[in-house]
Formats: sequence, structure tokens, C-alpha cells
Amino acid sequence: MRLPTALIVQHTPAEPPGRLAEWLLQGGVLASVVTPYDGSSLPADPTGYAALVVLGGPMSVADDGSAPWLPATRDLLRAAATSGLPTLAICLGAQLLATALGGRVGPSVDGPEYGPALIAKRDIAAADELFGPVPFTPDVLQWHAEAITDLPPAAVLLASSPWCPVQAFRYRDRAWGLQFHIETTPHMVTRWVEQDAAALAAYGIEPDRILAGLAETHADLAAVWQPFTARFAEVVRRADRARCGGPSGPADSEYGDDV
Repeated sequence: MRLPTALIVQHTPAEPPGRLAEWLLQGGVLASVVTPYDGSSLPADPTGYAALVVLGGPMSVADDGSAPWLPATRDLLRAAATSGLPTLAICLGAQLLATALGGRVGPSVDGPEYGPALIAKRDIAAADELFGPVPFTPDVLQWHAEAITDLPPAAVLLASSPWCPVQAFRYRDRAWGLQFHIETTPHMVTRWVEQDAAALAAYGIEPDRILAGLAETHADLAAVWQPFTARFAEVVRRADRARCGGPSGPADSEYGDDV
């Protein structure tokens, strides 16, 4: 059976798709990763893909000079979100999605967020296709110094926290932005701690607080965000079937049970 393919934009070697690609495949969606930081070209538009996923990175959302692929990434996100192509944007990806659609991003007022944390769903998230089954205060992994300060018009706030008012949002029906990470592995986070040691020290954050219990932290993350990714995969498969002329109703039996 032909599987739909999601285009994944990776901004840095340290922030690969991680477990997200595995979870998408479990849900019946292939991943095609493009790495523009090494000179690989982004497609001019998302046509030909069943979904768009944009990952995080250490650069600022406005660092077009040092990361010259960011304008093309914003164009891709705008085209995908406005056309109804299923879209999932993580951390920097969420900030790029917000700015591409008319929102604004700036420094986090209360300082950066690093390490395991909890967020809180908004009441409206109960009706969201992906966030509905998510626990009220799910575990997440934070790693950002900037935040979305203004949501785009037509965006719906789905989750928040005292430190960062915009933790998750949806634009129209099929584009989701997550300020936090769900795709990490313990190895990825350990690498981030090493790379960002100076920033952690500057904000008085003990690396051991982040590194302690990473295996348990990631088990908690998987319990929430693997099913979340499975629901996104079902959105992708349903939209792909409709686009290809097939039925757009309930999932096919091979993958429907894990959604």
C-alpha cells in the first residue's frame, strides 16, 4: 500500500526528527527529511507531499542572514497552512509558522525555558482533533529563549503556561504549532546541555536538573505525544486519501486502531 510522505525541515544537525519520524511511520506516514543548513534545497512549495513538519533550531526566527533558508521555510509554512495541508511545527518551527501567518515573536519576558516542564491545556483544546485526548497538564521538553507574543489572526490558543502564554496553537483546521519539543531522545537533550552550557550557567540552571531522570522523562513524553503523533498521522492519511480521490472518512483498518 502506498504511504503518504511528510516533508520534514531540519534546521541543525543537533535537532533531527528523533522519535517523531518513528512515530509517524508507526502511524502510516513516511518522512522525507531536508537539511537546508548544509546547502540542500527546499522545495518551492509543498505540492507533492502529504504533510509539512518543521523542527526547531538554535537560531532566532529573524536570523535570515545567518540562516538564509528561513524565508523559504516561512513561505512553505504559509503555503501549507493556508491550503489546508496538514502541518506540524515545533519550537522554532512554531515561531516561524506564527510569523509566516502574521503573528509576532520576541524574547521570552520571564526568561528562557530549558528542560522538562508541564503546560496546561486551554478549555477550547478539548474540541481539538489532536489535543482533545491530551492530559490537562502534559509533560513537555522546553528549549527556547524566544516566544510567540502575538498569535496570527484566525489562530486558536490550545495550551499555555505561566512562563510562556503561547505553548500551542492551531491555525484553521490542519496546522499546529508547538513551542515545546516532543521529538527528543535522551541523547539529543544531553547534547543540547553540552552545547548550551554557557547559556544555562548564565541563567543559573543546573545541568544536572535537566539530565537527571532523562529516561523516565522521555517515557512520560512518549505516553502523551506518541498517541498525539498518531492522531496527526491519521489527519495526514485522511487528507491524502481525499486529495488522491479516495474516501476521506474513518481510517483504514491497518492503521486505524492506534489512533
